[in-house]
Amino acid sequence: MEKYLFDYETANLIEAAIGGEKKALEELLMGVKDIVFNLSLRMLGVLPDAEDATQDILIRVMTNLSSFRKECAFKTWVYRLAINYLLNYKKSMFSHYLLDFEIYGNDIRYAKVDETEELIDELSKDELAEELKLACTNVMLQCLDAESRCIFIMGTIFKIDSRLAGEVLNITPEAYRQRLSRVRKKMAKFLAFHCGLTETGICSCRNRVNYAVSQERINPLRLDFTNLCQSEKSTLQECKVDMEKLDALACSFERFPYYQSTITAQMIIEMLINSEHLKRVQQF
Repeated sequence: MEKYLFDYETANLIEAAIGGEKKALEELLMGVKDIVFNLSLRMLGVLPDAEDATQDILIRVMTNLSSFRKECAFKTWVYRLAINYLLNYKKSMFSHYLLDFEIYGNDIRYAKVDETEELIDELSKDELAEELKLACTNVMLQCLDAESRCIFIMGTIFKIDSRLAGEVLNITPEAYRQRLSRVRKKMAKFLAFHCGLTETGICSCRNRVNYAVSQERINPLRLDFTNLCQSEKSTLQECKVDMEKLDALACSFERFPYYQSTITAQMIIEMLINSEHLKRVQQF
């Protein structure tokens, strides 16, 4: 009964938003902005690209509200719209500087971290090592091609149902599960050799801090991931469940924070008031 009431209330909000009611539109966007932001951040790897994509996707949610046919949950529809957009996103940093496991592995193996000039005092290293860990796990995802990355994120981090995931990617649920298994094994193999968090890998976040700062991988004056606000546990449970073990090597990802979006619904709405985008919503 609660699910029916929730869907009924959401349908009313959509109708009101299409009719131009600002509060209804804001409530709809508030309900999905964190989903969109976290999906964008994992798919694109860096905060500025995730913020740009989140704004673009929320605009698309607004301007396509009239196409929502209530054949699925509203959040499912948003997932589908966001994923399809992100799979074809060409403006991100990593679309111009392609990365793969060989390139990233070589960077870990051959970086002369011991010869890097001491840049950071010991008291700051723990905080910067945490920032580097969060940045590295997001960058590591960029070593996968866009579809494999999407499959890994949907299946391992967000735990999206294989039927829905297959529909989004235009493959069968069975094919999706097979590809998810392959990409999990590929990631696990890389982690086992390279990531020190697995207790078998050669890399140490703390030892790599100076090198990362010298290469401008992290900025001590702007800790993007550390400064993001994490969602409350209740919000996290609504949007995703705890991450499964990745063949006992998931410790690099299992504490992935779930963040509050830096893009607020109010920002989007204020930008769109009296714009052509809002007029397109209201004309249906």
